Amino acid sequence: MNPDLDLTLERIIRAPRAVVWRAWTEPDRFEKWWVPAPTVCRVERLEARPGGALVTRMSDDGVDFVPHLDATFLAADELERIVFTNAIDSAWRPGSPEQVTMVAEITLADHPDGTDYRIVVRHADRDSRNRHAALGFADGWGTVTKQLAELAEETR
Repeated sequence: MNPDLDLTLERIIRAPRAVVWRAWTEPDRFEKWWVPAPTVCRVERLEARPGGALVTRMSDDGVDFVPHLDATFLAADELERIVFTNAIDSAWRPGSPEQVTMVAEITLADHPDGTDYRIVVRHADRDSRNRHAALGFADGWGTVTKQLAELAEETR
């Protein structure tokens, strides 16, 4: 972790790792927490394997959906780690320059109260990191992590 280039978030989720893993890898569960409510998420593709696609759309009214994320999984180590990037889209083409390009690594570990959930979002340079922070990384990723925890904790 490089504090000049990376943004992080940590949380203890009071549910087993398997439940948190399913929330990340099953489209019907993923849709329930991936974007801050009341915005609605639709999963177009979720292939949690190296080279697999992660494509989502979002809607404020539940009718008109617009592109949200078009990314590629770099790693998916069952029950332990998920890594994806939007630097490469789901068709394996370079990502769009207007977005904040990142590599997100999510790790899951056992904790006496459930799952130790950690996120590191890596950026190529300090400007990209600062832009992502200014766009609301802490609030956005914090909100969806809270939603993930709520889903996992009620379905454990």
